[in-house]
Amino acid sequence: MRAYTAGDTDVPLLEETIGQNFERVVARFPFHDALIEAAAVPGADARRWSYTKLNDDVDRLARALLALGVAKGERIGIWSPNCAEWTILQYATAKIGAVLVNVNPAYRSYELEFVVRQNGMRMLVTAPSDRNSDYVAMARQALAECPELRELVFLPDLGAEQLDAGVPQAGQELTYAELLKRADDVGHSGLKARMAELDAHDPINLQYTSGTTGFPKGATLTHSNILNNGYSIGELLGYTEHDRVVIPVPFYHCFGMVIGNLNALSHGAATIIPGRSFTPAAALEAVQDFGGTSLYGVPTMFIAELALPDFASYDLSTLRTGVMAGSLCPIEVMNRVISEMNMEDVAICYGMTETSPVSTMTRSGDTMQQRTETVGRTMPRLESQVVDPATGDVVERGEIGELCTRGYAVMKGYWNQPDKTAEAIDAEGWMHTGDLARMDDDGYVVIEGRMKDMVIRGGENIYPREIEEYLYTHPSIQDVQVIGVPDATYGEELMACIILKPGAEPLDAAAVADYCRGKLAHYKIPRYVDVRESFPMTVSGKIRKVEMREEAVARLGL
Repeated sequence: MRAYTAGDTDVPLLEETIGQNFERVVARFPFHDALIEAAAVPGADARRWSYTKLNDDVDRLARALLALGVAKGERIGIWSPNCAEWTILQYATAKIGAVLVNVNPAYRSYELEFVVRQNGMRMLVTAPSDRNSDYVAMARQALAECPELRELVFLPDLGAEQLDAGVPQAGQELTYAELLKRADDVGHSGLKARMAELDAHDPINLQYTSGTTGFPKGATLTHSNILNNGYSIGELLGYTEHDRVVIPVPFYHCFGMVIGNLNALSHGAATIIPGRSFTPAAALEAVQDFGGTSLYGVPTMFIAELALPDFASYDLSTLRTGVMAGSLCPIEVMNRVISEMNMEDVAICYGMTETSPVSTMTRSGDTMQQRTETVGRTMPRLESQVVDPATGDVVERGEIGELCTRGYAVMKGYWNQPDKTAEAIDAEGWMHTGDLARMDDDGYVVIEGRMKDMVIRGGENIYPREIEEYLYTHPSIQDVQVIGVPDATYGEELMACIILKPGAEPLDAAAVADYCRGKLAHYKIPRYVDVRESFPMTVSGKIRKVEMREEAVARLGL
């Protein structure tokens, strides 16, 4: 049987814009909680929005942007950690047809200026500076260096001394409050007229991929791409207006703004922001304080939550579901999330920014094996196939090849890069993921790792995930990543990078080899072991194995 599946086709697609969908939900649940932001200062009150209040604030910002002359299709950047204003801007730009550009909060001046220039960004909405990033200075530098950038908007909590520091060389600076005052210059009829001009297949969001090789590429996504994907995920999670979704993952990434915001808000559910950035305690406190029914995270986030010394003291009884995505989930971690966090219906979602993002997902009725060893099966209205990377032919089920996705969720392309688009999306519309996978007889997909992460040792193809899964069973290991490092004899050798559990006995290469001997083939036993405090990660929680390999090569003198 060929490694090809098609998702349910009897599920209709939403043929509406994000703004139209949101207004329809607001009319159904006007007084339900839509957005809750946990207090930034202990003891202060959380900020809350009902659906009506959120819609009013979205409309006010949308009218302010129209008053500045923002045209349909113009690019507006958001460069900020998670906050309520991020969500408000997401929906305001959707209502006026501006393209929201998600800028990674970890970017520095060179990367910011590249993104501004690459898409011709007109406006940048930026967070106040903090101890990690001088957002204000870098935004002003971009304003001076990039003539297409016309306005900077500074989000709340920005000190007056920062606003007065330095004089911009060009363009215009506004505080968020000053921008909102412009709304008085445009009536609601003006906003309705703009909304009537929009089409569900218009580009509405631009997300830059991490760019592990070369400069990042801007995946161009439409209303239809991300609204339908978010809504479909919520349907499979069984979301209703009674759900309360805790979102500690970043909004700048599809996980936060699509699987999080668009998913929940298209179902009348509440979105809960635990904090500007992830801390395990804040995520669990948000579940406890606001009655969270669903919790999101990449595996490293759940590992950190489970490792809290006072984990057992949190009341997680309201949880029933959630999403684990972003990177491969260790089986042991999934089992603990289900048994110790009350997340019986937790789902694994798999995908990529270019597919809006989810293309396969586990279901609540799946067996424990399917929910811990696979990334589920193909989403409704999408197709999946596994192909031989060398020939492009579809392989047989059970064989390993490159996973490809086709359907409504595939991006329009990379912004102004038709050559890169053609490399990623073939002539038949298949998005090539770069992930090695196999499909079982029931259509469930198992991800074996990135094509570039596969280790070739002495002619043997080694998939790091298999070794990682076994090492997770070691009583002293909290987290582990296996990488390949250069070797003169075999081409590559294996290194296990390990984070130990608190108080655990030290581990070295000999101890790890003893644990693996007789359980793994000899060529799968790591030659090197690196015990470390943490792994280098992207803001969205993905492990940067490329960086780990570079560090290992330098340290070992390879």
